[in-house]
Amino acid sequence: MGGSVGEVARTAWGRSVVDASWRPVAMLRTPVTWLAVAQPPLAFGLGLFWFVALAAGLTLSLALSALWVGLLMLVAMMVLWRGGAMLERRLLRVTYGLRIADPYRPLPPGRGMSAKVRAMAADPATWKDLVYLGLMLPLAMAEIVVWVFLWGPVGLLVLSPVLVAGSHGMQYVVGPVAVYIRDPLSGLWATAVGLVLVLPALYATRAMAVAHTFWARTLLGATGSQQENAELRERAERLRASRARGVDAVEAERRRIERDLHDGAQQRLLSVAMDIGRARTKLDSDPEAARQLIEQAHAGAKEAIAELRDLARGIYPAILTDRGLDAALSGLAGRAAVPVEVTVELDERPPAAVESIAYFVVAEALTNVSKYARATSASVKVAREDRWVVVEIADDGVGGARSEPGGGLAGLADRAATIDGILTVDSPPGGPTVIRADLPCDW
Repeated sequence: MGGSVGEVARTAWGRSVVDASWRPVAMLRTPVTWLAVAQPPLAFGLGLFWFVALAAGLTLSLALSALWVGLLMLVAMMVLWRGGAMLERRLLRVTYGLRIADPYRPLPPGRGMSAKVRAMAADPATWKDLVYLGLMLPLAMAEIVVWVFLWGPVGLLVLSPVLVAGSHGMQYVVGPVAVYIRDPLSGLWATAVGLVLVLPALYATRAMAVAHTFWARTLLGATGSQQENAELRERAERLRASRARGVDAVEAERRRIERDLHDGAQQRLLSVAMDIGRARTKLDSDPEAARQLIEQAHAGAKEAIAELRDLARGIYPAILTDRGLDAALSGLAGRAAVPVEVTVELDERPPAAVESIAYFVVAEALTNVSKYARATSASVKVAREDRWVVVEIADDGVGGARSEPGGGLAGLADRAATIDGILTVDSPPGGPTVIRADLPCDW
């Protein structure tokens, strides 16, 4: 799913004008700051265009509304201003980093144009678009006045040596003080003053841009109910996808258990039965051979029991039910190929599903550490953060771990998704590797 309606997020240029850093150095280095400086002249040009286009188009359409030509022109104007609002949303994303999704109601299916036109006319977002474009010029005029007041003096001061070179001198008057610049060399102090004033001008422009974003989100964004509906639809879609992945994960687990039983314990038990049968036939004729067969069957039975115990542990370890997550993870750490430090900071036991997923995340991660990481140590940390249980596994190995379809990490992500959990893998080449699972305690 895309971003939620009215979302302010990272763009290709970095953070948005709202949530980017306000520190002086960061302000100077952030592209969105300078794009915000270029926005008022662009907005003024677009505002002038839309004022003329809407005034002329709507006036002519209403004047001819008694004829069918006027009605067609009104429809064309409505489509035009909706398209203009869509363009404005995308321009705001480029210049301000403001992501505003189109808040329009879905148009009726089919090719019937009259039904689509009625749906557009009944959509409140259509008329909010008209209000925004109609007020764009007055707002842009106010912004351009502030912009000229801020950047006009800065530009003149910074360019003073260049301007003086092509004239007989310049005079700056600030209140009762008048300063005359005769040549480019004497204009360097004005350039220095202009560069100092760049930062205050940036802060004022940035504040004006933030105010513009709130205005834009009010008219171009969704209403409160639309926002809530969009969030509910997004959550429903996410839940549907996570449940589907959970079903697939359970089916894959079932097939794994069947395969392990068939290839492992079942074959060993069959061998035990055959050995016991052969021993029965040799009890009278060859007691020593019978004894060896019985010992062989006994060893096979113990191996089958060990395999069944491992299989049961893979389904749901008994220690997790009896003693909780701390003891179960300590058991995993004890069987790991490298030293593992386990830290569990939970005031109370989380739900069984959370404990189970946390256990298997750690088990798979430690297995990967043993097989692929070439690590010398690892750590496991489990803590509660608000309504989340956070599981973090780190190792000092070679890195390069990735979540690939059909792989163990992808299976863990699917398992976590069944309860709306999130699994992230941070494993740059060369290490270290950090696997983090955020598991909600209520869903």
